[in-house]
Parts: sequence; structure tokens; C-alpha cells
Amino acid sequence: MKIDPILLSVYARTWKSITDEMSISMQQTTRSPILCEAKDFVTGLYDAEGRMLEQTENLPILAFSLAPVCKYIKGYFGDEIYPGDVIFHNDVFSLGNQNNDVAVYKPVFFEGRLVAWTAVKGHQADIGGAVAGGYNPNATEVWQEGLRIPPVKVIEKGKLRKDVWELIFANIRFDIVRHDMQAEIGAATIGERRLLELLGKYGLEHFTAHKEALFEATRRMMEAEIAGIPNGRYSGEGYVYYDGRHVGTKFTIRVDIEVSERRIRFDYSRTDRETNGFVNGTFTSSASATILTLLQMINPDIPHNEGMVEPIEIVIPEGTILNASYPKATTFGNHLCPPNA
Repeated sequence: MKIDPILLSVYARTWKSITDEMSISMQQTTRSPILCEAKDFVTGLYDAEGRMLEQTENLPILAFSLAPVCKYIKGYFGDEIYPGDVIFHNDVFSLGNQNNDVAVYKPVFFEGRLVAWTAVKGHQADIGGAVAGGYNPNATEVWQEGLRIPPVKVIEKGKLRKDVWELIFANIRFDIVRHDMQAEIGAATIGERRLLELLGKYGLEHFTAHKEALFEATRRMMEAEIAGIPNGRYSGEGYVYYDGRHVGTKFTIRVDIEVSERRIRFDYSRTDRETNGFVNGTFTSSASATILTLLQMINPDIPHNEGMVEPIEIVIPEGTILNASYPKATTFGNHLCPPNA
């Protein structure tokens, strides 16, 4: 199919307007000030394979926390994904970034085919566990921090699974979380509605062709930005002081950056090992911190889609303080962003 450059821009701007509208819905319908005032949430659109079409991040540390889980959910459920499904997820050991950041994923079907996903992730006021609010400095393992939610359908084929819904919220202290998760579902539904309107106007074949062209154009834009950095190897380090349990502890985050042939690689293999406290990161939160730092130094007009992240490679070995191994505690991990960056 011949690519229309004007319509390519229309697609890019429309996807962005959809994720912005989803964010406005969250801001106006959530009750917790964490969400409606601090805007600690992210909204996004993804294709059938979980590749990012567009995002509105709102809070930078959530910059790229949705796409990895979307791909995981697609593989997790396989052929058992249906129109009308709504899936919850927060599990830090299946690519979640923090227990309190609970996501809603909604598959989008067009002409009987799975064509896309809408998703919203927000920091909830409570997620169960030993301490109200979820931050437990005495935690040494994930079970002491809160309720883990691997991919689970709370709505299947448009029908609420009351048993699953009640099981989740029976383990959460505050009723406000129930209402805020309903707001996340509502925002994801708005994204689905707008995306279906776009597909109805231009058709799936047109949508698919222009999606791939936009990925390619964005990839070239990112490669051009990386090309402005001289090829070579660079190193840096930052520090984490006190793990919440052992006075005087200090951990070093080390990164080796390689720039070569319009690609950039961040390797944290020399970073210190994980701790027996809750000051550990997860792969997703650490990768988000890396990407958001890079974005601050490049063209801000680059669309936030799969093409933007394709030339970026991030290596964070499991067992380091930036990528804790199961079942370590990780709630404080999002706050490793400054030394990680």
C-alpha cells in the first residue's frame, strides 16, 4: 500500500490525542490525589503484538512500563483473549515495575480480529500487605509488601468476574482503590472506542501499513539522534545510600554505554548485587529510568512508539540492585531513578 505522508501524520497525532484523552479521563474520574493531582499514571496504545503505538506518560518513571507487560500478557493468555476482556496486572516478577502500580489492559478487536490494546497503569493508594500504602521498609520479600497480581481477567467477554474482583479488593484496605481501578477501566474503554472509530474510518489494512511506516520513520529519527553522539564506550556511576535495614550501607550503580552504528547500549552488569531490604529495583523500572533520561537529551518531538525504542538496548542482569531476583522486596525501586540515571 502506498503510504500517504499526510495521513501518516494524522495517525501519529490521532494516537497521541487518544492517549491524552485517556489521561484527561483519569485526571477527572479518579479520587486519590496520587492520581488526580500528582498524575502518577500512564496511558497507552499498543498493537496486537504489544508494540507501542503511543503513550502519554504523565509521570516519567512510568515512561515505558506498559509495553513489556502487554507483550507478556499476549503470550500468557495466547488464544484465550476475547472482545470485552479486561485484565489486571501489577506483578513485579512478570515485568511489573512496582506493586502499587496496577495496570488495566483491554484488547481491541476489529472485524473479529485482535488488532490492538489500550492500557492504563496508576499508583494505587494501597495494595494490601503489612503496611498501609505499600511502602514497608522492613520487608525482605515480596509477600510482605502487598498483593501480587499476575495477569488476571476481572472482566471476561464483557461480564464482570465477581469472584475475582472481590478476591482482589478483599485484600486491599481502602475502598478508594476499587473506584480508581474502575476509572482505569473507563479510560481504557475510551481508548478502545476512539481507536475503533479510527479503524472504521480507514480500515485495518490502511492502519497496519501506516503503523509500520510510522515505526520505521520514528526509528530513523531516533537513529539520527544517536548518530550525534560520537561512537565509543562511556561509563558512569551513581550511589544508593542505606537500604532501610542496614545502617551505613552503600551500593554503586555502574553503567557502560556503547554507541555504535546508530545504536546505543546501556549495560549495568557491573552494578552491585541486590540487598536484603526493600531498596531494590525491577528491570522495568530501571529500564524506564534509563530511557526517560535519554529522552531528556534528544529531540522532544520524536513520537513515543516502538520505533523510538528499537535502537536502544538495555542490559540489567538479574540479582543486581536494579533487577532484583525472586522473591526479593522491591517497593522502593522506582526511587532509584536518580542514581540510575
